[in-house]
Amino acid sequence: MDGFVRNKLTEWDLSKWIKIFEEHGIDAESLHCLDDEEIVDLIPTVGPRSRLKMSLKLLKEQNRANPETVNSSAQVCPSTSDTSDKAKNIQKGKRKSDLQDESSQCQSPTRKQRLANKPGSYSEEIILSDVKNIMRYVHQKIPPQDNKLNKFLKKKISDLKTDKREVVGVFGKTGAGKSSLINAVIGVKNLLPSGDVSACTSVMIKVEANMQNSKYEANIEFITKEEWKDELWFSKNFLGDNADQKSDQKVDDDSRDIVEKLSALYGEDWKNKSPDDLINDRYFKEIPEFLFSKGKILTVETAKELSAKLVRYTRSDTKDEEGKDVKRWYWPLVKCVTIKVPNKDLLKHVTLVDLPGNGDRNKSRDKMWKTLVGSCSTVWIVTDMNRAASEPEPWEILESASSFMGNGGQCQHIHFICTKSDHIENSEDHSAAGARAFILKTNDRAKKEVRGEFSKLKEVKKHFSDESFKVFTVSSKEFLKRKRLDKDDTEIPKLQEFLQGLNDRHSETLNYVSGARGILSLIQGASRREGADTKTAVYTVLQQKMRVELDKVRKPMKETYQAFEKCLSEGVEKSKSSCEKALKSVIHPNKSGSGFHMTLKCIVQHDGTYKPKKKGRQINLNMKLSSYLTESIDEEFKKTFPNEGKCGPFNGVLNAFSLDTKMMKEKTKYKDVELQLIFLNTEEEQIKAKLNNTIRERKKTIYSSLTTTIETNMQKCYDDAKKIKGPGMLSDVRETMVKHVLGLKNVMFQKAKAVMLKQLDDLMSDILDYLEKTMQKSIELSLKTDGVSIPDVTSELVMVKNHYKELQGSPDEEPLIW
Repeated sequence: MDGFVRNKLTEWDLSKWIKIFEEHGIDAESLHCLDDEEIVDLIPTVGPRSRLKMSLKLLKEQNRANPETVNSSAQVCPSTSDTSDKAKNIQKGKRKSDLQDESSQCQSPTRKQRLANKPGSYSEEIILSDVKNIMRYVHQKIPPQDNKLNKFLKKKISDLKTDKREVVGVFGKTGAGKSSLINAVIGVKNLLPSGDVSACTSVMIKVEANMQNSKYEANIEFITKEEWKDELWFSKNFLGDNADQKSDQKVDDDSRDIVEKLSALYGEDWKNKSPDDLINDRYFKEIPEFLFSKGKILTVETAKELSAKLVRYTRSDTKDEEGKDVKRWYWPLVKCVTIKVPNKDLLKHVTLVDLPGNGDRNKSRDKMWKTLVGSCSTVWIVTDMNRAASEPEPWEILESASSFMGNGGQCQHIHFICTKSDHIENSEDHSAAGARAFILKTNDRAKKEVRGEFSKLKEVKKHFSDESFKVFTVSSKEFLKRKRLDKDDTEIPKLQEFLQGLNDRHSETLNYVSGARGILSLIQGASRREGADTKTAVYTVLQQKMRVELDKVRKPMKETYQAFEKCLSEGVEKSKSSCEKALKSVIHPNKSGSGFHMTLKCIVQHDGTYKPKKKGRQINLNMKLSSYLTESIDEEFKKTFPNEGKCGPFNGVLNAFSLDTKMMKEKTKYKDVELQLIFLNTEEEQIKAKLNNTIRERKKTIYSSLTTTIETNMQKCYDDAKKIKGPGMLSDVRETMVKHVLGLKNVMFQKAKAVMLKQLDDLMSDILDYLEKTMQKSIELSLKTDGVSIPDVTSELVMVKNHYKELQGSPDEEPLIW
């Protein structure tokens, strides 16, 4: 058995079977020749066997596309004894020609051309795998002595990461064609139910690739038992209070929604029982996972089987697909379902999320909704082609979620997707050519109308530019059958191409290999004894550069803080003068009817928010009260923390930070420390990338802090209002709320300003502190520490360097991006 097989089994999480493969004499060549029967003999367990078969299939496809990778893959990460012998020979000066051979082998023009033209290709996967194996091996080679440099190197290797997942949020009302669209884009029939079925709008559904085995899987996450008990108490009280009183249409819809939810889970049992009775374990015998706050996992062979099993957890029908009555439906208890699809490279690093329109009444589901929306890099708004521009619901979804996606999130692309574009009812020419011409003309008109509608959305335009908005007219039916339209006319391939771009791992693989190259350069540089004077000189130069560069970052940050302080001060004054008007717009709406008392009760019961079941936008009193504050900083916030473009946060000053180590290593006088400068250059890029990710996450909290601070200050008001009952409840609740807001207006908005500025100041301080300390530590360990016990990594460095060159599409390509 050779090192290649051992490394592959370890990489595929099959190290348990290394000994068996060793006993059967499986080497790199015979590994590629294993058939199904032989694999069963080697690995009798189904799960690991499936993983091996899938991994081997991938490996064979790689080798068919590029036969020379069989040898190069086998040689990239040698066994321990082999590499040790190489190192000894290199130290004796006997391996120069061998290294040149390895270099030329790794730098095959055919491979380089293919990698440059097709980032994220199978060959790139091989390179990433090989470099990971090399770094695991180097990690083992570093001596266990407890000194600063060894500990630093081990940590740097452990911190090399490539994991990243792009999230695409999919919005749209039931019947808009979301399920058919997702099924068509990922190329799996019957995965998500489509057609005339009743999808449950509260359940979030994630769809991603199954990289572990060839099964279809679903991981069902439930709300907690305590949360369900709270919902039961609210539901019973709501229905009781609403039974003998007049209500508006929205409240009647909510009553029907509650009845539907309770009947789905309990049948008729809920009507005469208390919430304590309904939380009894006997109702949840089929889902013990719910009782123990665990996820339920379903595993099947086909998409159709999975869809049939999921129906009770994701749909609100009273019958299953075969028309059988189902006694108990569990969708009211479900928070999120993650569906994993096998053999879908398109979803390897992309997650599609089917999302409800504007959050949820359940706090746990609403929190997850906000987190998922805030993590979307792209959002698809799906609507029926027939009324694409005039249908109010998709635009309401976009407006209500824009702040969570924009300044409060990381969304860069909004795709407005008009489905069912194949309709030709009004066409006079029903020939194939005539139908196609009619459809394409209608599509163009719809796109213009939708773009025109988008240009009117002032609130959305605060967060997104016209460049970020694109319109697609798609037909899932024509994509599959192609009766009237060509494949490209359906525009499904455009969406697939976009997802493939998100799925593209090129920059991340390059980042990993670049980081590995830097670490190996430091190890090799530290093992040299010469150049002490040069190290001292470079150390002095870098210290001076560090002070200058930090000042370049510090000054604009100070100006940013001052700009925010000015904006927020204006926002505070406007909030003070307008808060009563903002409050009364919620608690005294311009509407007729006497049923508003139940809507107001829902608002206070849910701490300031109310989500109608069907018609109307979500009411959020906390956001309404903080709206003047958020409006005051929206423009400055978008400029400081842009989601679009390449400038980066704080007007690009962080991305511009540079110690010029890349230029220094080109100078002859610094040749003795060239390897250390390579490390410092990659380290600088890695630090900036990490800080950019940190900023991206923390800016969401900073933006939402205005509303969360208002909610905290309003909590006593909501708690007091919840206790008010009986005749005159409506006027008493209103009076309580007005009194509370007016009493706190001189404190509440000022506090929200202070909290945001404190969080902003903390972020800026942490950026400067991390940048200075981490860079300083790297400089000192690179130039002021001798690697007394550092291993020789010459061969490993040569191989990783050549992989790095292969991955670079061009010499000017930037490996790290904001």
